[in-house]
Amino acid sequence: MVQTKKIALYMVVVFVLYTIITDPDRSADLVQIGFEGVASAAQGVGEFMSALIK
Repeated sequence: MVQTKKIALYMVVVFVLYTIITDPDRSADLVQIGFEGVASAAQGVGEFMSALIK
């Protein structure tokens, strides 16, 4: 089972590197979208916690 996880992880890493090398503009867009999603989620959690305190 551990060996399968290692192989899957290596495949994901190779795929990500391949994507970055072959189309860096698209990769940058995807990273930006990911960071915007994380920031939005953090803002939502902050608003929720603020609403609980009030």
